[in-house]
Amino acid sequence: MADPVWLLVMYDLPVKTKPQRRDATRYRHLLLDFGFIGIQYSVYCKYLVNATGVRSMLPDLKRSIPPSGEVRILRLTDEQWASTYRFYGPTEVEIEGRPTQLGLFVDADS
Repeated sequence: MADPVWLLVMYDLPVKTKPQRRDATRYRHLLLDFGFIGIQYSVYCKYLVNATGVRSMLPDLKRSIPPSGEVRILRLTDEQWASTYRFYGPTEVEIEGRPTQLGLFVDADS
């Protein structure tokens, strides 16, 4: 079995006009529908048990990028994710850990 990965999506999307705001909202909802969680403003992550899921998601994520939108998608190993630092103000806080097995299948809205 392949190693687990974290998929990190960071984006800057134009929101000056009503259609741009609508497109940006659609992109954010697409991420949420795929099971991503917001970890910061315009930064979302998703834990995958292996990299196969990345290949299946990438076409939809790419196709849905609004015009003039900038999106960066980064794949991190579980080990790389665990070695990151997280701060709230000057205080270091624990990073998001690997979800429980059951947590992978729980609907984010419940």
